[in-house]
Amino acid sequence: MARRRGARGNGLDAWPGYVDALSTLLMVIIFVLLVFVLAQAFLSAALTGRQTALDKLTREMNQLTQLLSMEKGKVNTLQLSVATLNTQHEKDLAAHSRDAAAEAALQQQLSAQTKLGADAQNQVTLLNQQLAELQKQLAAIAAALDISRKDVADRDAKITDLGNKLNLALADKVEELKRYRSEFFGRLSALLAHKPGIRVVGDRFVFQSEVLFPVGSADLSPAGRDQIKTLAKTLKQIGAEIPKDIPWILRVDGHADRQPIKGSQFPTNWELSAARAITVVKLLIAEGIPPQHLAATAFSQYQPIDNGSSADAMAHNRRIELRLTDR
Repeated sequence: MARRRGARGNGLDAWPGYVDALSTLLMVIIFVLLVFVLAQAFLSAALTGRQTALDKLTREMNQLTQLLSMEKGKVNTLQLSVATLNTQHEKDLAAHSRDAAAEAALQQQLSAQTKLGADAQNQVTLLNQQLAELQKQLAAIAAALDISRKDVADRDAKITDLGNKLNLALADKVEELKRYRSEFFGRLSALLAHKPGIRVVGDRFVFQSEVLFPVGSADLSPAGRDQIKTLAKTLKQIGAEIPKDIPWILRVDGHADRQPIKGSQFPTNWELSAARAITVVKLLIAEGIPPQHLAATAFSQYQPIDNGSSADAMAHNRRIELRLTDR
């Protein structure tokens, strides 16, 4: 509680840092979920195609089964006709002798019926072979579907494991960067304490522009150069302690008020805020800060911290903000 009251007294507030960390974590989780959803979509499309082929083969098998039933019916009818003819022939032979022409005609009819029966039987055999082939194809498709389902289950397990490992790694990096950020702000707070025009707002150091730059200029004043050199010295010490695998960055944000610029080398507040941020970054690089750990951004007059229209409100909005964060 004492440390907390002390932190409040120094104007520190780590809550936005937590928000940034949680936002980064949320974006990574959304990315993992997006990969999972895309994998499910592609797999669903593949399964749908296989299911369509399976349905088509099933319909063809049903049609062949119907044809087989019809041919079997024809064979039965033909066999019944042959049996009827044989019976009738035997009755006729027992009752009286037919003439040679009638008997020859009957034999021809009997032969024709027998041939039709043989043809029908051949067709039934062919249909049985086709039906057996379709059943083999259906068995192969069912086996492929089983393999696909197993692959999906394995892929889901791998994605879940990868997500858990990624969450743990991100949590470790966020926690480690948070510790170095706290140390960085603690040291700067001690160095810049009680200096006018410098404030701590959340996780940012705010330098009023008049502390660093003359009015309407992007050239650092002598006092402003001293302030930035002090900052660079502390940042170098902290940066040397941060592990190389933590992608930290010091963001230098240039802000302006909403008053139009008159008689200046900068056409708008965009150019002025950008030029001031770049000037600070250049001096930090000259003092030994690696360029890959620096970023200059400009917000012009569109991120005010005081919406008033007084001279003090305008002065509050003309500022340079420093924020230690990750890429």
